[in-house]
Amino acid sequence: MYRTIALASLALSLSACATTPRGAEPDPLSALAKLGTVDERFQSYNVEMVEVTGGRFWAPYGGPPGERYRMRSPVNLAEPKLRALAKHLGPAYIRVSGTWANSTYLPAEGETVTAPPTGFNQILTRDQWRSVVGFAKAVDAKILTSFPASPGARNADGSWNPAQAQRLLDLTREAGGTIYGAELFNEPTMPQHGAFPKGYTAQDFGRDFRIFRDWARRAAPDMKLTGSGGTAEGTILKHGSGQGGDGALQSNDLMQANPGSLDIVSYHHYGTVSLRCGKMPLGTPDKALSPEFVMLTETDADFYGELRDRIEPGKPLWLNETAQAACGGSPWASSFLDSFRYVNQLGAMARKGVQVVAHNTLAASDYGLVDQDTHDPRPNYWAAVLWKRTMGTTVLSAPASPAAELRLYAHCLPGKTGGVGLTAINTGDAPQTLQVSRASKAWVMQVPSGGSLESKTITINGTVPQLEADGSLSGLAGVQSEGTVTIPGKSIAFIAANAARNPACN
Repeated sequence: MYRTIALASLALSLSACATTPRGAEPDPLSALAKLGTVDERFQSYNVEMVEVTGGRFWAPYGGPPGERYRMRSPVNLAEPKLRALAKHLGPAYIRVSGTWANSTYLPAEGETVTAPPTGFNQILTRDQWRSVVGFAKAVDAKILTSFPASPGARNADGSWNPAQAQRLLDLTREAGGTIYGAELFNEPTMPQHGAFPKGYTAQDFGRDFRIFRDWARRAAPDMKLTGSGGTAEGTILKHGSGQGGDGALQSNDLMQANPGSLDIVSYHHYGTVSLRCGKMPLGTPDKALSPEFVMLTETDADFYGELRDRIEPGKPLWLNETAQAACGGSPWASSFLDSFRYVNQLGAMARKGVQVVAHNTLAASDYGLVDQDTHDPRPNYWAAVLWKRTMGTTVLSAPASPAAELRLYAHCLPGKTGGVGLTAINTGDAPQTLQVSRASKAWVMQVPSGGSLESKTITINGTVPQLEADGSLSGLAGVQSEGTVTIPGKSIAFIAANAARNPACN
């Protein structure tokens, strides 16, 4: 279905990049202007609360017809392989939240529970949360979370009770950790799906947030108040003003109830839903590379950016949950086909000034960066590693692209004065050539010759990358370039121009 370039052709194109020196010609990357900066933990990830507790999560494809959920055991966050993989993504934020977090109960010290108390649906053991804290410390990740919204976490008058939040905060400190930031609840714009009390309104949220804000100021003054955590309201979940007919709420109303109260404005984006939850026009593999689909992320960034500018001016904007499709991802979310969306989203959000992009998930369901059973890295994991190594925190204007099918993004190169990192995403069939600095290195991701874009195996410069037994990564050697890099059709290239001498990168 998809044409790929032979590995021999790739090797030839990169070796042919050596050109005669350009002499006194200005470096093509030296004049790229600074657009802004992003958080040093810009590229981050989610670990769903239900991964930590175990429970019914999105079922792998291939099961009984119509199966949506399947029981899964708690993730082992102490597993050396998973920790080794996560270390290569650090520093990062780890967001432990999700729909199931809205109804999860944490017992008190010494309390024995065999079933969730009334008003809760899951139990988070104290050792399970300690494992989150230990994992975060081991892989250089800062913890983000949210608190229960369900009837069990409420007072007799229906208002939110911070007792569970206090318990989680105390346990985190006891375990030697810190909660860097917290949303009050996960996705409050969708109370009909999040275990909220029946008939929950924006006014109810405004009241609950004031309780949350006042509690946090006393109990955790350094914890960043994050919110409101609305989901895709500029795109697939767009609805009119006020409360939607299905109970959906508006981020505008939630934020206007307490303007100026947030430290971070957060939102979620999914451009479609997976096949488990329904069919949408852009939710098919033939649309996966279309501009209409991959650029939806910009539409939601603009939507929530406008809310931020109007209600919380000057606050950082975070996309703290996103993936190929809601409801666990489509069957191709674990393949190279989704890497085009993933990498483009990182580039586009950095250019928009979004400070953090937290992928959902690290290791659960089809959209995980690594397989949830084997913890083998998927294509998006390798893209994440290469992004981390080449795209620093200073965002630059991109060089002119030779074709509409080639999307280009530029940042300062991490740890290299004057260096520039480039990401080139070629969604077309024809190879494209870029002028780059002399003494550059390139890493080209594509599927093996003759393979489908829906393959879970990729090569980098013709070699299949691996996690070694000692926790190191192999197969990531860059190919030297002396002036041009050719990006094959249906491939993604990362380029490190060490000698760009861009003054914005000093």
